[in-house]
Amino acid sequence: MTGIEHMVRDTGRGKVRGVAEGGAISFRGVPYAASPVGELRFAPPRPHPGWTDVRDAAPAGPSVPQAASRLERVQGRRVPDWNEDGSLTLNVFAPRRALEDGATRPVLVWWHGGGFTSGSGGWDWYDGSRLAALGDIVVVTANYRVGPLGYLYLPRIGAANLGFQDQAAVLRWVQDNIASFGGDPRVVTVGGQSAGAYSSLMLALDPGTNASITRVLLQSGPFGLNPQDPQQATENAAAYLRLLGVPDGADTAKALRALPAEQLLDAYGRLSGRLATPGDAAPPMYPVLGAPGLSRTRQQALVDGALEGRSLLIGTTRDEATAFFAFDPRIQNLTTAAALDVLSAQVGPQAAQEVYQRHAARLPHATPAQTFTAVQTDGLFRDGSLEIADHHAAGGNTTYVYQFDHAPAEDPYALGATHCAELPFLFNTFDAYPDSPVLAGAGDSERALGHEFASAVAEFVAAGTAADWLPYAPATAARIRHFG
Repeated sequence: MTGIEHMVRDTGRGKVRGVAEGGAISFRGVPYAASPVGELRFAPPRPHPGWTDVRDAAPAGPSVPQAASRLERVQGRRVPDWNEDGSLTLNVFAPRRALEDGATRPVLVWWHGGGFTSGSGGWDWYDGSRLAALGDIVVVTANYRVGPLGYLYLPRIGAANLGFQDQAAVLRWVQDNIASFGGDPRVVTVGGQSAGAYSSLMLALDPGTNASITRVLLQSGPFGLNPQDPQQATENAAAYLRLLGVPDGADTAKALRALPAEQLLDAYGRLSGRLATPGDAAPPMYPVLGAPGLSRTRQQALVDGALEGRSLLIGTTRDEATAFFAFDPRIQNLTTAAALDVLSAQVGPQAAQEVYQRHAARLPHATPAQTFTAVQTDGLFRDGSLEIADHHAAGGNTTYVYQFDHAPAEDPYALGATHCAELPFLFNTFDAYPDSPVLAGAGDSERALGHEFASAVAEFVAAGTAADWLPYAPATAARIRHFG
């Protein structure tokens, strides 16, 4: 290992100075687009004007505007760090070796989750330095607009799937600049967790972005959530404008751009409360069908062959939905009849009865809340993931499927292997979750499992294959690799 402590790289818009951290050089808070403020709020991302001095890339940039995550009880609280100005940044974590020997490495562009409502690629939860060093790969994380600023549907003012458009801008930045950071723009895996997995699949299927993507990593994607219907999105946007007090006939863009971001977030929170129903995990605003990035459903895109030829690694945690319902008394107090009522509202009475009874038979000692939660784990996460895997493998494409089974040693809330449980294991960021019940009692065995899981993911990113792991075959549970 050399004595490098800092390194300067040119992004084309200006130079950035990264910092050495263990086996990696980290470049944080690198702008990939102009700040989405003023006339650029609720507008597609624009090129950054650039800078002249060498920019310090040791600290991450601010998060995009957002309220607290609804999964704070699971992952732990975060001190708000958002600022609309300067929020469209990315972070590059490059192995020292890549910046010393001049050879390029495969790239992982990884998107955080947060229900299209919260999250930041700059948070220490997703620090990619250890994963980059472990796998000898270049890791990129990034912010993208969320909540109303990212998914308000008002196409007449240019607001339509702006979060997706930000992500597409990141991929363009990677194509243009990643070689300067030791990355190979010809070998790019796009991946992410939860909403980040949903976004990754959108990017891999969309004709405007998929040519730059070599491999796809999908962790706990909520693929049971259909894209938002344009009519529903239009109705939610109208309700949102009413909550903000924007009158009919007003210059909507001008009015929205004049309001403080805090007011936009407050109205979004009130809209969320009005639209919330028991057992429904969908946010008020998320990717809209027919808007940029979603010209067709994923089912149609897969039938059309949009993912053909790309290696796929896809999986879920064993108990995904406990994160959403373990702390919700409306769910925990369900009777069987009430659980069936909630499910009937989602899928219809006959389907509700069938799916509930099937899960109850598999879980004979479960409470109605536990049975309901298991139904939601499958319906929102597992079934869609396996459907994607089955289709991809049936086409002769390299496909790997995993299930993350590790539950905390101390588990008073019966979370099990819940949504987000694998994240500290992937990034080896256990110390970044001091308040998380998911990591209660974590020790050497958890770190060893993290090394195993992260190594498998990194190998997939590097080679598109995984040693000692049989590729998935359609409807073959024995080919699912279990971690934990």
